[in-house]
Amino acid sequence: MSTPSPSATAAAILPLVGGPANITSIAHCMTRLRLGLRDRGPVDEDALKALPAVLGVVDDDTYQIVLGPGAVARVAPEFERLVSTSANEPAARGAQLKESQRRRNATPLKLALRRIANIFVPLIPALIGCGVIAGLNGLLVNAGWLPSLTPALTAIASGFMSLIAVFVGYNTAKEFGGTPVLGGAVAAVIVYAGVAKVTAFGMTLAPGQGGVLGALAAALLGTYVERWCRTWVPETLDVLVTPTLTVLLAGLTTLYGLMYAAGEISSAIGTAADRLLSTTGAFAGLVLGGLFLPLVMLGLHQALIPIHTTLIEQQGYTVLLPILAMAGAGQVGAAMAVYVRLRHDHSLRTTIRSALPAGLLGVGEPLIYGVSLPLGRPFLTACAGGAAGGAFIGFFSMLGEKVGSTAIGPSGWALFPLLAGNRGLGLTAAIYAGGLLTGYAVGFGATYFFGAVKVSADDVSGVCDAGVPTAHRPAEGTRTP
Repeated sequence: MSTPSPSATAAAILPLVGGPANITSIAHCMTRLRLGLRDRGPVDEDALKALPAVLGVVDDDTYQIVLGPGAVARVAPEFERLVSTSANEPAARGAQLKESQRRRNATPLKLALRRIANIFVPLIPALIGCGVIAGLNGLLVNAGWLPSLTPALTAIASGFMSLIAVFVGYNTAKEFGGTPVLGGAVAAVIVYAGVAKVTAFGMTLAPGQGGVLGALAAALLGTYVERWCRTWVPETLDVLVTPTLTVLLAGLTTLYGLMYAAGEISSAIGTAADRLLSTTGAFAGLVLGGLFLPLVMLGLHQALIPIHTTLIEQQGYTVLLPILAMAGAGQVGAAMAVYVRLRHDHSLRTTIRSALPAGLLGVGEPLIYGVSLPLGRPFLTACAGGAAGGAFIGFFSMLGEKVGSTAIGPSGWALFPLLAGNRGLGLTAAIYAGGLLTGYAVGFGATYFFGAVKVSADDVSGVCDAGVPTAHRPAEGTRTP
């Protein structure tokens, strides 16, 4: 069956979520179309899951429709176009409904984490692109090839990271209701070379001190200063006074307070990550790898994004991501075991065959929502596989062999071009590959012997044409977590 076009998929989804009048916000991440809905009642979830392009749904603070990488980036603009041309309510009313929906459905913690994600997630494509170029450049430098080209590649790979604070400041102000360019202007103070002439707390500041955390704090402060100014500055003077006071007050506070404080916090994060893995690496890897899938399900993994970014900015790579990526390896191993055990469930096996390539490349939603989570116990045994893979990489960290990633976003086999460490790339890749194989093996074994459940024909009868099941329930008499 041919894959439906993005416009056809958008047109099919819209009436199943209540039509344009029920949409209050539209956004998307790497794999999911995220919709703010005025009312969940009109949503036809079974029909949504039956659409060939839909891999699953998640009913959270926003209603999330899993479409997969690449597909969601093409469907989302078509969906926005349909809503904008069909909706009768003015944009202002839509914005009010969006804020109302967010306040009603989000806890303070989830709201804070979502805002953090909104600041950092847009930066991921640049981090990936620059990270791959940096890895390629490292190979050329080590091999002594193309010496005339490597300086140019170094500039291309490093340019974004040298100014990442500006982008963080821009996105922070945008997310918290300030003027984005003012947020970028305040954060730019952190990376300006001239700060080396400024002394604070008896110490000379260094360009980049405080990093992305300082940029986030500076832009957030600038946003509040700007909003405060707009409460009392006359309209005739606003265009002159408000930007000036925003940049001046927030800039001075950044130089004489935030840069130093954020620098200490950033250093502490780097030191803590190094000590955690060097002293308790195997145990830390076991815990991180085992708990990452539940964290993703709860949306709490977003709290790690600034930590990853800080480590990349400080050390050139994050040592946490390869360990967390082992959760996906456990998921793949568990799906393989279900495939082997349930030989007569052709629909479920079709689902697994279609979802495994994405799982091997680190896109776990098809396997999570199509296989392990609906079945119950395989989700837990997948976590066991992730714990084993994480412990494997953590053990080598205790031996002084660091395995890191120069960007965030990809995992699985897609992470190999982004790997970096404190030793040779060959050893780093071998350790990471060993972690993946360990995750696959333990996830497979744990699921094969302890996690597989019998699934009746009725349980898999809801499989859609694309091979993604609309529902799976354990057989009567079994338990789900």
